Amino acid sequence: MDVIELLPRLRLLRFPVGQAYLWRDDDELTLIDAGTAGSGPAIAAAVTALGGVPGDVRRIVLTHFHEDHVGAAGEFAALSGATVLAHPLDAPFVRGELPGPPPRLEDWELPLHAAAAERLPKTVPVPPDAVSCVSDGDVLDFGGGARVLHVPGHTAGSIALFLPAEGVLFTGDTVAASPVDGTVMPGVFNLDRPRLLDSVARLAALDAEVACFGHGDPVIGGATAALRRAAAGP
Repeated sequence: MDVIELLPRLRLLRFPVGQAYLWRDDDELTLIDAGTAGSGPAIAAAVTALGGVPGDVRRIVLTHFHEDHVGAAGEFAALSGATVLAHPLDAPFVRGELPGPPPRLEDWELPLHAAAAERLPKTVPVPPDAVSCVSDGDVLDFGGGARVLHVPGHTAGSIALFLPAEGVLFTGDTVAASPVDGTVMPGVFNLDRPRLLDSVARLAALDAEVACFGHGDPVIGGATAALRRAAAGP
């Protein structure tokens, strides 16, 4: 796992598949997404490198239930005592109470999705008593007040987080950046692409300077313009 400083309070944790983010307030940390199963010790090491201990992470916010985002949530919650937060529509899959619905893939996505799935270790569900739910409009106590935005389409319970005081937006997989040229674009492997495009437009209406994606390099500066181009399409 690579750890990259994006801002003084923000680190990118890059896994072989997908990525997560650590946000640091003065006396506590927040983890946005949790990487693939088995990544708990690497996340703990990243926290230690910041001068903290795993218990400094108070919450793990999951943008959606897919394996590359929720995989290590349970193991790191056990290490840290952090509460795991997810939208009610995705929480049953995070807890392992139900199998998550597969994406509705376009033809060109089929080989890409199959290749990605081969690289994902099996996720261990998060214990039900460790999971709490958050909904659209909730404000979480980090980053000067983090607004929860329900952005369905990639999954039914996908969420984004917006920190207005910091101008930082975490999009999950609703938006991505191309690994080829960094172009910001709507996410792939979606449950409902029309709803996803509506969600991208909602995010493009925010006043964000920094956009952090589930896949691809974040945009540091001028994120709203990049999101608006993505929402407008080709």
